[in-house]
Amino acid sequence: MSTIGELLTVARRARGMTQAELGEQVGVSQVTINRYESGDREPNEVMVRRLAAVLGVTERFLLHGERYRGALLVDAHMRRQKSTKASLWRMAEAKLNLLRAHASLLFEEVALVAEQRVPTFDPEFTGPDEAARLVRAQWHLPIGPVRNLVRWMEAAGCLVFDEDLGTPRIDGLSQRVGDYPVVLVNAQAAPDRRRLTLAHELGHLVLHANDIPDDAERQANEFAAEFLMPEAVIRPQLRRLDYGRLFDLKREWGVSIQAIFERAHQLGLVTADERRAFYRGLNARGWKTKEPRAADVPLEQPELPASIGAALLAKGFSVEEIDALAGYAAGTANPFRPPNRRLSVV
Repeated sequence: MSTIGELLTVARRARGMTQAELGEQVGVSQVTINRYESGDREPNEVMVRRLAAVLGVTERFLLHGERYRGALLVDAHMRRQKSTKASLWRMAEAKLNLLRAHASLLFEEVALVAEQRVPTFDPEFTGPDEAARLVRAQWHLPIGPVRNLVRWMEAAGCLVFDEDLGTPRIDGLSQRVGDYPVVLVNAQAAPDRRRLTLAHELGHLVLHANDIPDDAERQANEFAAEFLMPEAVIRPQLRRLDYGRLFDLKREWGVSIQAIFERAHQLGLVTADERRAFYRGLNARGWKTKEPRAADVPLEQPELPASIGAALLAKGFSVEEIDALAGYAAGTANPFRPPNRRLSVV
């Protein structure tokens, strides 16, 4: 497959279009689009212009595929339910890979100077719990709850985006673009669930940069639990977990009461029978899918992409030029548009 073909495929899937639908809008057959995407045929300049206009990107963006570092059509780390329709998770994966491509194009012109970095460990030698403790130590996190996880991740050069993924069954995805990790979080999710998803995806980025073992999801879950709820601090608090106590801990630690109870079970502080009774109670109250007191956990929103735009604006670039640098067509939503943050563009 040609590199322009990979970008065409990613951009088309991210917009939920079939090859036939794209072909109809640019005036060619589905067979021709298939040939473009497979690399059997290259679109001419006029066709590149049409394709870019329909897909909401620039011609430079489509041609950028020739210089893109690494594969575009790659599987993302994804936190999702097993029953998720394949069409939905493929679209979500394409959205993430499209963001990776836009970031790659932008970073040809600018660079990030991060206060920290997202380290990587081999899970064969460093377990998820230990990796979580090492990351907390390297980032100089205070003992106890992690306040504003998004900001800590962004300070390590991680690009976080939120977007409605069209289903509550997909929580988030992650991948790397060069030196920069990219995470996409479902904007539909409640704030406590978003935080757990962010920590889960951070676990993938830390533990699975080079290889994805069969138990990768378990490892990411264990990383997230230790990162957000360190055993040394939270263990004494996980006794006599009635609902009042659980909601107090939810407000303190910024995670769901389900996550707190699971942490207690993981640490051997509640029995299997107590766990079953807990989930029966959640189901009876309708709390399994929608917990009350969502406002107890502040909503954390990404700031870094827009802050890159703000820094470029301060350097004299126009909004239109910022769109072009990132490969977005005029009038298309661009997460890198202004404003405000503590990572600098140089």
